[in-house]
Amino acid sequence: MNIIIIEDEFRAAKSLQNLILELKPEAKIIDVYDSIETSVEALSKGITPDLIFMDIHLSDGLSFEIFKQVEITCPVVFCTAFDQYMLDAFKSKGVDYVLKPFSRDDIAEALRKVDELKKFFQKNELPDLEALLQKISQPQSASKSSFLVFKNQKYTTILTENIAYFYIHNEITHLVTFDKEQFQLTQSLGQVAEQVSEKQFFRINRQYVVNFKAIKEMEHYFQRKILVKLTIETAEKLLINKEKTHSFFTWLEDR
Repeated sequence: MNIIIIEDEFRAAKSLQNLILELKPEAKIIDVYDSIETSVEALSKGITPDLIFMDIHLSDGLSFEIFKQVEITCPVVFCTAFDQYMLDAFKSKGVDYVLKPFSRDDIAEALRKVDELKKFFQKNELPDLEALLQKISQPQSASKSSFLVFKNQKYTTILTENIAYFYIHNEITHLVTFDKEQFQLTQSLGQVAEQVSEKQFFRINRQYVVNFKAIKEMEHYFQRKILVKLTIETAEKLLINKEKTHSFFTWLEDR
């Protein structure tokens, strides 16, 4: 079985790859892609996997966009932090899902279901991706209102509305409050991006998810990129590539 993984978090992709090969030693991981752009480029070249594990939220948008640009007829196992809208839609079409953070048992069950249902996967049995894209693009009412953190041998909760931005450093996710306090999180940045309100937070690149209230100003940068400046200082320049500029400004205007 030839498998492709589409996942923009390095740790999640590596963990998924190891679990698949442990559970299915005969499988071959063709490649791992971390964005819509790289996935479309690879799939456009005629790669024909038997199965795709696909994260929903990627650094350059929602993975459903891939289906608009290339034809995919193999089974797809979607990865998500939410199940309230995914369960019935994907189960009824024979395409499974796993909830993040996933476990060995989750992946084993997904592979078992794919094996059982493989003969039923046909081109016209893919889910209504346009409807799912519209639904998942809407602000989630169940967005996380606070985060549990641990620092100086004490647990405390930080209200999401008080968080200026999240960032990743050395594969560890951090949050920074408007009071300039910093805390480490156990979730990946991708999981955080799925848990917070899409209306309030935007993932501007692979390293940062920022709060609308923290944005001070923007300016043009080299190679048609946008430089974002926050009210709270960041260790790195926050740059948005030209492919993501349109969605960023659309998000800014959608108030």
